[in-house]
Amino acid sequence: MPAPWNSNSPRPTRYSLGVVRRLGSVVFWAFLTISSILLFPVAVLLWASTVLVDKRLFLLHKLTCFWASLYTWVNPVWQVSIEGREKIRRDETYVMVSNHLSTIDIFVVFRLFTHFKWISKIENFRLPFIGWNMRLNRYIELRRGERASVMQMFRACEQTLADGNSIMMFPEGTRSVDGKLRPFKPGAFELAIRCQKPLLVMTIDGSGDALPKRGFVLRGRHRIRMSVLGEIPVEELGDDEEALSDRVRAQMAEHLGQFIRA
Repeated sequence: MPAPWNSNSPRPTRYSLGVVRRLGSVVFWAFLTISSILLFPVAVLLWASTVLVDKRLFLLHKLTCFWASLYTWVNPVWQVSIEGREKIRRDETYVMVSNHLSTIDIFVVFRLFTHFKWISKIENFRLPFIGWNMRLNRYIELRRGERASVMQMFRACEQTLADGNSIMMFPEGTRSVDGKLRPFKPGAFELAIRCQKPLLVMTIDGSGDALPKRGFVLRGRHRIRMSVLGEIPVEELGDDEEALSDRVRAQMAEHLGQFIRA
């Protein structure tokens, strides 16, 4: 005969915690959906009223920074800190790079409130409201695995940088499953060298535990830290994108406390 249920048993506690997390996740994603429906018309109105005078869409991007930052501000289980913000020169045009662990990374990068254009997979531009806002901002789309799309992306990036807009890229290309740095794709480094723009190197830590790559259920309380490590100036870029990529990856790995085999 089974033993009677004990109120101190961990099984109901784990079950209850799982229910709370699922309910919290439903509330979070509902808030994201409703707020996006409400904020998109505001974005359209701002775009329509400023597009002729604000060629870089600076104000629209600021609104988008606020929009994205809402989701880390209001979520009580995400404690986000940003270190090294003062290293960003606001009047400089960068190729910005960071490691990538989670969807949360996008919200965190927007918390910098600095001007840039995202490079993102084309599927994100198809999302209602959020994706439509990405198009309004003239963020740059990429269709993975298609050389023609990659070439088109490079041309768009070159023009965007020439117009005075920084570019934001995740050189790993996709989110890491285990938190370890994945191999880097050469695009960001080739772009910096070709356009002679400094690289702004950043890292994100903790977001993968808060919301893993696979799944939409938010986990418990987590500290998420974004660190701006600084820039690699144009005179230090060299002409070898592979060597530059290795340098940046080693810099990120050292800051994150990861070992990379040479």
